[in-house]
Amino acid sequence: MQTKIIKVHPEDNVAVALANLWQGEVLSMDDIQVEVFNDVAAKHKISLVNLEEGDKIYMYGVLVGKATQPVKKGEVLTVDNVKHQAEQAQKKTETTGWNAPDVSKWNNRTFNGYHRPDGQVGTKNVWLFFPLVFCENRNIELLKEVFEKELSFKQPSREQLLLRSLIQGGNAPETLQKEEEKNEIFDNIEVKFITHQGGCGGIRQDSASLARLLAGYVNNPNVAGATVLSLGCQNLQIDIFKKALERINFDNGKPVLLFEQQQMGTVDEMMSKIISDSYAAIKEANDITRKPAPLSKLKLGLECGGSDGFSGISANPALGYASDLLSALGGSPILSEFPELCGIEQELINRCVSDDLAERFLELTRAFEQSAIDAGSGFDMNPSPGNIKDGLITDAMKSAGAAKKGGTSPIQDVLDYGDYVTKPGLNLLCTPGNDVESTTAMVGAGANVVVFTTGLGTPTGNPVAPVVKVSSNSTLARRMPDIIDLDAGGVIKAEKTIEQMGEEILEFLISVANGDVATKADELNQDDFIPWKRGVSL
Repeated sequence: MQTKIIKVHPEDNVAVALANLWQGEVLSMDDIQVEVFNDVAAKHKISLVNLEEGDKIYMYGVLVGKATQPVKKGEVLTVDNVKHQAEQAQKKTETTGWNAPDVSKWNNRTFNGYHRPDGQVGTKNVWLFFPLVFCENRNIELLKEVFEKELSFKQPSREQLLLRSLIQGGNAPETLQKEEEKNEIFDNIEVKFITHQGGCGGIRQDSASLARLLAGYVNNPNVAGATVLSLGCQNLQIDIFKKALERINFDNGKPVLLFEQQQMGTVDEMMSKIISDSYAAIKEANDITRKPAPLSKLKLGLECGGSDGFSGISANPALGYASDLLSALGGSPILSEFPELCGIEQELINRCVSDDLAERFLELTRAFEQSAIDAGSGFDMNPSPGNIKDGLITDAMKSAGAAKKGGTSPIQDVLDYGDYVTKPGLNLLCTPGNDVESTTAMVGAGANVVVFTTGLGTPTGNPVAPVVKVSSNSTLARRMPDIIDLDAGGVIKAEKTIEQMGEEILEFLISVANGDVATKADELNQDDFIPWKRGVSL
């Protein structure tokens, strides 16, 4: 490591501590020399100038806060001496040019995926069970128990075996042995189950929004078909769901089995019909096999969560470079989490390929922020206690680093929650910053693979799309190896460039898309699904 601090952008007046700094330590960086005013933990920021109350603080070349009291040169920035502040974008001021990366080494590369009748290509082959309303969650759980047990998709966990050993009088978990592996009946299909708390009891707009999300899951290229359960009297009627599916794709050629409990008699009668029909459909879907497809068929969800002070200078920009590579290859990266784009709006609208898209982005983000203010909050409340503890002390600071996941390519489309990606190139999708709500939405918009960067660690996965976890630092990768797929800590240690790490991410994505590598989230059966509830309950 050549330096213990880094200035991310020439216009910044703060630096990031790459290692713990000690009071009195004198550091040199470029043409700057600074004496550390007080002890500073790695990932936090120190001021490179003397700041007076009200002075603006810049990082990544953008406004990320203002001083609430005098801050000395070399002093650590905290929530006590800094407050959130961000520039307000008004309109598109220019069209940003783009120097596309060299993708010649990937031009003829393919991945082996599942080709769907509408031309989309999946990285997985999933039969999906879900309810239109929470009243059917119990039946979905029953179906999950039956299918997973009889199709041998899920072996007893180590935790189950530990409890079994304790019941039988044992107490040594290291001696536990899993049951002998059973032969799976199907080798080319996964059966997945999702439940939720929506579909009724709230405003009708939430049910319509849920319908669009669920329709997006059916249309996702990773899904071969679906079994859908309805009660019958709920807000989210079968007809609403059908119309939502037709709106996304009038005829995607996939089998969708619909069952309405109030029209089918007893639970036993209904379940017998569901199991029989679904088994036949799953058996047929198992015949679909992988075939080569160009990398342009990849739709990549860009996610971050449990972010730390290194996320914006290692994992996120590396993912951004991978995103640029994919955009140049004709693929479709998806950048979401609108509360975590706060203060970066001007850069993003200038990257929009049209004035209409720029205006749509501003309208969506302003409406979202106003709804947060009306609820007594605001985007400035976005950083979590974990973010703050590890150096992300304002939303604008967090956003400036989070937006790096989207690289530098032109923005080809701007989508609201429940919309579906149809255009190659970078897409913006309006979602909350909540990890699972955002990931859920991107998969509903068509993402057939997701990359999730994290500095603190998170197990988040998805029932339909593989979620690749990239750590911002090597300490996390060593501490939680069961959830981390790739380590971007080499960027912090100056062992890798951002471009090298970005290429490594893309190569790993191809392996996952091929089915050659299972993500850690998939190995843990981490199937998270949370729809965004925008309205109130009635």
